[in-house]
Amino acid sequence: MTIRVLLADDQALLRGTFRLLIDATAGMEVVAEAATGRQAVELARSRRVDLVLMDIRMPDLDGLAATRLITEDEDLAGVKVLVLTTFENDEYVAEALRAGASGFLGKGINPGELLDAIRLVAAGDALLSPTATKALIARFLSQPAAPGPERTPSLAALTPREREVVTLVATGLSNDEIAERLYVTPLTAKTHVNRAMAKLGARDRAQLVVMAYQAGLVRV
Repeated sequence: MTIRVLLADDQALLRGTFRLLIDATAGMEVVAEAATGRQAVELARSRRVDLVLMDIRMPDLDGLAATRLITEDEDLAGVKVLVLTTFENDEYVAEALRAGASGFLGKGINPGELLDAIRLVAAGDALLSPTATKALIARFLSQPAAPGPERTPSLAALTPREREVVTLVATGLSNDEIAERLYVTPLTAKTHVNRAMAKLGARDRAQLVVMAYQAGLVRV
């Protein structure tokens, strides 16, 4: 299947560069471009995109607000947002995750890393750039007093093993790494992750990470 990409950036030259790169890559294509956050939301709804490559600083509606509108729209439940920006700082990372983004990258990455990121996020995985460390995410997401696991009703639906797996996901481990840690197969680890996401209503691994920090399963 071809990954249908929407480019959302107010710089036409940058959109053109990304379009050339993506359209020249097998298995993905750019189906629309947006110069504002509001256009990004409208095009995500009308063009049946799989992934939005979203800038943060845009006119009319910024990328964070646009991301939130997309991820909260039930009709766009399958659309993933990969935030790509020159402003790669702690607060933007946290806000992008709160808004429902599935990944966060700085614009300084090389073309291969960007294409890999698109594939990864489109497949339902979470992606954070090396500078977006788990510690800073935990610090910002836990600033509002978060209830402990025992006071979070949604976590009660998880089995002890699923809670353990969610905790490992939140520390940044992949399915293969979780499998190695728990002495199970990667398929079993993936099954536990998917079941936990279904029970908690998490749209992807990034949201699962946010929920784990907010519930107090993982702390700085």
